[in-house]
Amino acid sequence: MSLLDVKDVNVSYGDVQVLYDLSISVEEGEVVSIIGGNGVGKSTLLKTISGLLKANSGEIAFQGQPIHALSPDGVVDTGLIHVPEGRRLFSLMSVKDNLMAGAHNKAAYAVREETLQEVYGMFPRLKERENQLAMTLSGGEQQMVAIGRGLMAKPKLLMFDEPSLGLAPVLIKEIFQTVRYIADKGLTVLLVEQDVNHSLNLSDRGYVLEHGRIVMQGEAVKLLGDPYIKEAYLGI
Repeated sequence: MSLLDVKDVNVSYGDVQVLYDLSISVEEGEVVSIIGGNGVGKSTLLKTISGLLKANSGEIAFQGQPIHALSPDGVVDTGLIHVPEGRRLFSLMSVKDNLMAGAHNKAAYAVREETLQEVYGMFPRLKERENQLAMTLSGGEQQMVAIGRGLMAKPKLLMFDEPSLGLAPVLIKEIFQTVRYIADKGLTVLLVEQDVNHSLNLSDRGYVLEHGRIVMQGEAVKLLGDPYIKEAYLGI
């Protein structure tokens, strides 16, 4: 039994269908990437898993239990946490308060101070800036806060939506190193990303999403070597 199972999911925005009979799985301890271009449904998939959107049909199970009927709060309580595209911080709240906002479920709240120190250990710059407003941070620092907020929820699976979006190349490298560090600590990761080279290089497996359908899947190293992936996504 996989940690996360998405089976035959169909999702629409009004009359426009975005995902078609989509199925993926994530095993405990894996890093799995969903790759694809703009507008193919990657963010829609994560929003559906996290309960922000409801599927027209299909099933989503986490730890063997169905979650597709749960509210977003209910999904969070299971330990499945979504780090959204664009950071989505509370811009007029401090760094520390943004981080603490991630620990609102009962299990995470009980150990919030300990977890906060772990996050500060991972991101020393956030400790230095803990009293600054989130809006005053650089893009890379804001992404650190978004990741830290996700970790504050004590996730069993952490989903990242385009963590490198809008960042300079040196910061992109740093963010992917952080994702790798998190995975090496044993946390399961589902990563949605347009940077195919970085994402597949740190993943165990990958899925290729095009026009709302999974068109390829397999071990990440094999996908990196596939002629179609090289031509379509890596420009080789």
